[in-house]
Amino acid sequence: MSLFDTRVPVVLLRIDRNPFHHGTLGAVRSLGRAGVDVHLVADCAGSPVRASRFLRQLHLPPPPGASPAEIALTLRGVAARVARPAVLIPMDDASAVAVERLGADLAPAYLLPRQPAGVSERVADKAELARLCAAAGVPHPETVVPDSPGEAAAAAWRLGLPVVAKWSRPWLLPAGGGLRSTVVVRSTREARELYLRAEEAGSPLLLQAFLPPGPNRDWFFHGYADRRGAVRGGSGVKERSWPRGAGLTAVGRWMPNPRVRAHAERLIGELGYRGILDLDFRRCGTTGGYHLLDFNPRPGAQFRLFTDGAGLDVVRALHLDLTHRALPDGEALPGRSFVVENYAPLTALRPARAGRELAWYAGDDRGPGWAMWGLWARHVTRRLRERLHRLCTRRTDPAHIRRASVPAPSPAVAGLPDDEKAGSR
Repeated sequence: MSLFDTRVPVVLLRIDRNPFHHGTLGAVRSLGRAGVDVHLVADCAGSPVRASRFLRQLHLPPPPGASPAEIALTLRGVAARVARPAVLIPMDDASAVAVERLGADLAPAYLLPRQPAGVSERVADKAELARLCAAAGVPHPETVVPDSPGEAAAAAWRLGLPVVAKWSRPWLLPAGGGLRSTVVVRSTREARELYLRAEEAGSPLLLQAFLPPGPNRDWFFHGYADRRGAVRGGSGVKERSWPRGAGLTAVGRWMPNPRVRAHAERLIGELGYRGILDLDFRRCGTTGGYHLLDFNPRPGAQFRLFTDGAGLDVVRALHLDLTHRALPDGEALPGRSFVVENYAPLTALRPARAGRELAWYAGDDRGPGWAMWGLWARHVTRRLRERLHRLCTRRTDPAHIRRASVPAPSPAVAGLPDDEKAGSR
């Protein structure tokens, strides 16, 4: 007899237009293998996910920049087609924030964890997360939210260049605007210029002290807090990231880390958080402390790494909990590894011991793995052409040529050195 109530389907929601989000495929496979019907609301044009044999049905997502009302309309339409109450799992921060806001309107068509009001939005907001960590006593990089271009430049210099610049609510960034959610700022001028784009970004700019990357410094905790507050999950380390030193996990390994787990459980307990979570930490090379960088109120892309001896992962735990089924006590399996083939192809090709899982290829679901390579090759070729076009356009732009030939003026912030000196500090 199945552990799962297979009468209750799952609806996965992803607003982000990322065709290579392997975490979505992980959720489709995990729940589909358990006999649960999986419906996906996402833009999967050009995505390997649509080739999975475990996907019951694909539904059109809300339009780009959709309002909460439009998202609710989309989800109600999906609920009418599914025709049964379903577990709803947001797969990105924008979806998580929207679903929490719409929780009352979506019931009883969808089953959701009972959260304290607004908690998903608070933890996903990078500026608010800094305040939450301070209140809970969880280490977090020193963070400043400047209120003027001059203060942005001054804060960047005071924190010690380079600094990390983040937009407080990255899910509001406009598509195609050239703004990235996180960048490393190497001069006071960059900090000023970035601040001036806050209106375009849709949320405030924040500056954080930079913690340099290094071996065994990037850690994560993926977990599930059930309706009683008990936390299941594990800690892992990034063995390889893409881009190198500051990016998503290309190769990860399950490694117990009591300090990381203690920080995670402390913050979860302080917030009363319920549901799936993905936390990112960086270890300070000077103090050895683990600083929380991000709290994502949804499954992390490599959540399948933490599949225990009973086959339980965070999406399965959520389904069992919301359908009032017992969660089995599976044995932890430290040493398991997770490899994303398109970001770490050589690692994926090497022979591996038992306990390694690939993001795209699976023996019982080969379609996405084969589809990924062709789609990825076209994606990379298109991006290279776009980059080359921008480079050629920039080099032939008369205004750019004139700017390049004129020495840059000194910063207009009193008491600050020029940018060249600041960048070499």
